[in-house]
Amino acid sequence: MKNTVLLVVDVQNALIAKQPYRGQELLENIGVLTGACRESGIEVVYVRHDGSARGMLVPGTTEWEIVSAIAPLPGERIFDKRFCSSFQETGLEKYLKEKEARQLILTGMQTEYCIDATCKAAFERGYRVVVPEAATSTFDNPFLTGRQLCEFYENLIWRPCFAGVMPVPELLKRIPADK
Repeated sequence: MKNTVLLVVDVQNALIAKQPYRGQELLENIGVLTGACRESGIEVVYVRHDGSARGMLVPGTTEWEIVSAIAPLPGERIFDKRFCSSFQETGLEKYLKEKEARQLILTGMQTEYCIDATCKAAFERGYRVVVPEAATSTFDNPFLTGRQLCEFYENLIWRPCFAGVMPVPELLKRIPADK
């Protein structure tokens, strides 16, 4: 998986504390993926949302921090954003070009907002995008449950147009460890 970067988007304390759909599974899957990527030399990059304009996810607060279970290691990049897309006004695109990345493994929160916007923005920029099943999550809303939203995006929106969607165990087989 040469020229691949794992993106972990908005897995922040305040969002996980609200108990999203399959929240524990999300953290476990991202934990497994970050471990496998680090072991094989695939860079792990984090994106963190600044929601201070709406009085939430305020920089410098505990709620804004990335969940400790999957937190970045020293030296791993974190890009802060104010918009749904991880590319808008963050420096991520320039960084990925410098690293000659061509494929992104996309994980995080929230499926129908920041993950969808990032997926489509990456696709438009020519990246091959892989979304591991059960590695994104969201919340119930007045119209759909978190489960329905995740299934809808994984199976009808992203696949096959914008991203490859595959189970975590299948993706792990494609991430060989350099030993």
